[in-house]
Amino acid sequence: MIINYSTKELDLLARIMRAEALSEGDLGMLMVGNVVVNRALADCLTFKNINSVTDAIYQKNQFSGTNSSLFYGQSTTTEKRLAERILKGEYYHPATNSLWFYAPTNNTDCKTTWYNQFLSGRYKNHCFYKPDPGICKELH
Repeated sequence: MIINYSTKELDLLARIMRAEALSEGDLGMLMVGNVVVNRALADCLTFKNINSVTDAIYQKNQFSGTNSSLFYGQSTTTEKRLAERILKGEYYHPATNSLWFYAPTNNTDCKTTWYNQFLSGRYKNHCFYKPDPGICKELH
């Protein structure tokens, strides 16, 4: 386990992964989970006071999935298993050290930078961004 979490937070992570990346399949959902956990561990930039999965998911204006109907309702056993894998320390490139992601409209290219951070890669329709070296500690 790389971060302490409760049963409620396991369900919360599973639901945000579903809401943000259901159409991206299991791997896309796992990468979203990486970003959530990275934010709880980062202790830098706008994530200095983010210390838990709950803090990361409910940080103001961060995850649009919290407004999705997919976020509400209980997570499935499969979704919880995916979330548990993330909470136990599995990481997937390009989300390994990423603190941000977004889905560009109309399948356009990813921006080179986003929130002044550089593109670490793309998976399906999500672009992932990580801090410049030295800005935050390397998480993994």
